[in-house]
Amino acid sequence: MTQKELLYYEDAIEHEGIIIKQIDKAITSLTDEELINFMEEERNKHNELKNSLMNVLKEEANG
Repeated sequence: MTQKELLYYEDAIEHEGIIIKQIDKAITSLTDEELINFMEEERNKHNELKNSLMNVLKEEANG
């Protein structure tokens, strides 16, 4: 993996972390259970994406 690709993955992981924090913040201000559930599902999707990106870096480091 090139340095440029590595930086892309690192940026994408950081971006997902920021989105997750924003979703967490939004959830604390919501009162509608339907919206809370929606936001929790979105948080789960972003956590999965972040984990997938991190796994690519781990595989690259081990490979």
